[in-house]
Amino acid sequence: MESRKDYFDSIDGVKYRLSDFQYELPEELIAQYPLEERDSCRMMVVDRETGEIAHRIFRDILEYVNEGDCLVLNDTQVFPARLIGQKDKTGARVEIFLLRNLEGNTWEVLVKPARKVRIGNKILFDNNISCDVIDNTLSGGRIVEFNCNGDFFQLIEKIGQTPLPPYIKRPPEEIDRLYYQTVFARKPGAVAAPTAGLHFTENLLKRIQLKGVKLANVTLHVGLGTFRPVQVDDITRHQMDSEYYEISPEAANLINKTRESGGKIIAVGTTAVRVLETVADRNGYLRPARGWTDKFIYPPYRFKIVDQLITNFHLPGSTLLMLVSAFSSLELMKKAYQEAVKERYRFYSYGDAMYIR
Repeated sequence: MESRKDYFDSIDGVKYRLSDFQYELPEELIAQYPLEERDSCRMMVVDRETGEIAHRIFRDILEYVNEGDCLVLNDTQVFPARLIGQKDKTGARVEIFLLRNLEGNTWEVLVKPARKVRIGNKILFDNNISCDVIDNTLSGGRIVEFNCNGDFFQLIEKIGQTPLPPYIKRPPEEIDRLYYQTVFARKPGAVAAPTAGLHFTENLLKRIQLKGVKLANVTLHVGLGTFRPVQVDDITRHQMDSEYYEISPEAANLINKTRESGGKIIAVGTTAVRVLETVADRNGYLRPARGWTDKFIYPPYRFKIVDQLITNFHLPGSTLLMLVSAFSSLELMKKAYQEAVKERYRFYSYGDAMYIR
């Protein structure tokens, strides 16, 4: 009888387990601060056809993109999602982490200390903003409704903290408000940055456009679910949290025209990939759309629209690593990550880049 560890008979006859996506990473390679010059990070170039690996600087991306190609960017904007308040009756300190906007001023949140935050509690942040706890969630969070004297996002920009990932072992600093944000961020709603986009500068994007490469913006408001650990050996049983996405008529039309004319679709980050692959039909055609996606991409997967991918180096056993392994191959990603460790690349959100051709 087949064990659960041998669960997955793929269309290629390959069997994968969660353990296939693990690797050893020295802790000192986890980047704790961004580089001052965004586009000066290292870039590993991985060729899917030949398996060759090259080591470049990120601004060298100009040498790889061509006239007629389309770079797809996720224009979500990270907002300071960690709020510190106090209960109105006791003054007890409470931490609220905003997960996602449900409707209006109603949000799903995480709370600390959870056991002391109950339905009916009011939490005060300052004179202009407070929230009422109105329900519990199945995952241990809370549903809260905010009361605001002004625009919600403008208010939390003043009182909130940048939601850095837990592997950055320091408190948020002022530098993070600038650097943990892409230069093309436009639409507030993410609690984590689409980190592949952090390497671009406005000047580099202009030079890319001058070369004849088109830019298309899509939106996926990155939530904690993107980084939630896979805890089942049968990865097909992992359930992604839903995240809100949008693709405009202009973006869909630009990407479709690029494909029709033979240009390459280059996704900047796994979040852009998930939007495109959520919306594309079996022929790779896009229509304008908005909604919620729980798209989980793992090998084997036949990509419908994405030709090339710019990404970062991802956590062991993560859904992000599974996606890039589906885009190249698990064997090639293992080779690339071993090379990255050997060459002392910087890993994760503030780390170096990978360009998969």
